[in-house]
Amino acid sequence: MRIISGTHKGRRIMAPKNLPVRPTTDMAKEALFNILRHQIHIPGTKVLELFAGSGNMSYEFASRGAAAITAVDQHYPCISFIKKTAETLEFPIDTIKADVFSFLTKHRGTYDLIFADPPYGLEQAEFHQLADLVMEAELLAPGGIFIMEHSKHTNMEEHPHLDNSRRYGGTVFSFFNGPEEEE
Repeated sequence: MRIISGTHKGRRIMAPKNLPVRPTTDMAKEALFNILRHQIHIPGTKVLELFAGSGNMSYEFASRGAAAITAVDQHYPCISFIKKTAETLEFPIDTIKADVFSFLTKHRGTYDLIFADPPYGLEQAEFHQLADLVMEAELLAPGGIFIMEHSKHTNMEEHPHLDNSRRYGGTVFSFFNGPEEEE
């Protein structure tokens, strides 16, 4: 995997082969950050990455200047790898080993951007449950964005908080908006 932009642009990170992950492809990641460039100013933001896996997206946000990143995954080897890599690269990434669904029911805090890359094999209802939990937990700061990566076979079109979806090959990014910013 490679960091595509920011202070560590071009840096390759070799994740152990035994991690149970499916990293976001460079093509999809580049497309996502092209969209985000017009929606949110990443430097200084607070980011939450759910189902963090190898930490691929956390590293990208950190390289682009996010102020604080929380990476959540239930697998200890993933969390250990992210923690070690963050220390090596001096990235502001905190790691939490937890089941994401349980984490969302208990965690309090607000984030400017939440990114979730759940296993593509989850049931359709679990994808909707994930979006519901993020929205109900009020984790998004005013004007915040929640992005869920999923396969083209998962349909989020009926979710009441969905703003739009973008497809890149077999990968889809669904965007959900947080509460409106106060004027």
